Amino acid sequence: MSETHFKERLKGKLEPTVGGSTYVDPEKLEWQKSQFDKIWMKVLYRNDDEGEMTVLLKWEPGAVLPFHRHPEIEQSFVLEGSFYDHDGICRAGQYVWRKPGSLHETHSDEGCLLLAIYRKPNVFFNTAGFEKKS
Repeated sequence: MSETHFKERLKGKLEPTVGGSTYVDPEKLEWQKSQFDKIWMKVLYRNDDEGEMTVLLKWEPGAVLPFHRHPEIEQSFVLEGSFYDHDGICRAGQYVWRKPGSLHETHSDEGCLLLAIYRKPNVFFNTAGFEKKS
């Protein structure tokens, strides 16, 4: 399809979707304690029906995310500090993604701040996701 054809199809017939964009200011959100010691979160996007979540995670020095499985791809971009597993280390400004079905335990000696994107919650030994279930 040519550029001209595309512009003509859109011309005068479409309007922006009012309310179609949701803006989130993370500074206005409170840090919530996760079910794991020394790991805090600010949920930026959540769709519980699909299991999707985009979250800022703050790991204090010495934090450990216990052994778990990724049912879907997980993506993490480190904003500050670093975290690591048996495959390597991800430092500030770096990105790592995990394959569906992969298993690992993650550590942060110095602490870190990261943006994590989940299609489905991580599966831990007796729970799923980052929140403590009552």
